[in-house]
Amino acid sequence: MGKGPGLYSDIGKKARDLLYKDYQSDHKFTVTTYTSSGVAITSTGIKKGDLWTQTPIFLRLLLLMNLLPGLKTIFSFKVPDQRSGKVELQYQHEHAGISTSLGFTANPIVNFSGVVGSNFVALGTDLSFDTATGNFTKCNAGLSYTNSDLIASLTVNDKGDTLSASYYHTVSPLTSTAVGAELTHSISSNENILTIGTQHALDPLTTVKARLNNYGKVSALIQHEWRPKSLFTISGEVDTKAIEKSAKVGLALALKP
Repeated sequence: MGKGPGLYSDIGKKARDLLYKDYQSDHKFTVTTYTSSGVAITSTGIKKGDLWTQTPIFLRLLLLMNLLPGLKTIFSFKVPDQRSGKVELQYQHEHAGISTSLGFTANPIVNFSGVVGSNFVALGTDLSFDTATGNFTKCNAGLSYTNSDLIASLTVNDKGDTLSASYYHTVSPLTSTAVGAELTHSISSNENILTIGTQHALDPLTTVKARLNNYGKVSALIQHEWRPKSLFTISGEVDTKAIEKSAKVGLALALKP
């Protein structure tokens, strides 16, 4: 476990990554390069059917501030979208984690998240304020509990309309074997979504994952790190309640030279 409660984005992250990260039904190609000045440049192409689409190029610059230990400044924007630029400040302490960001526009959206606690228990909130309308566009809260092999979290999202509880359990650290689950309840629609999943490392470079939700959708993937930080992933999904429909298959290649 790391020192301190981390950032708000860390609440429930282990379970989210296990259940949702790298699953897809399209063909995706991503290249990330780093300049000598520390700028990360990411370009992504996605193929939907027979059509390839190019997403905006994402640039990210991370600066470590020597003025205060634990302080980071991150500049990011997408090319050619000039309105996407923003600056983010992150500060992590053994009992708190704070992140705030501001867009480079005349009427920016201001984001703020804060967490207090320790590396065992963390309580936080995540807010977004639109200066153009004077309204809060996001108001979330979360609670997390962590011990040596288990992480449990509870979050309230969508201004109190969505409740989510997640669970992540490490079965075997040697093989990265873990299980996880997430239950989400929407108050407005009275809908419940339960997703359970697992992962296992076949070898130090190859990982398999699988998940199932209460709507009968089964997904699986296999991911291989064919060179350091460069991943090739094959994923698929089948709707068990509509077997007659063709299965969805996705391919992804991520390069980090």
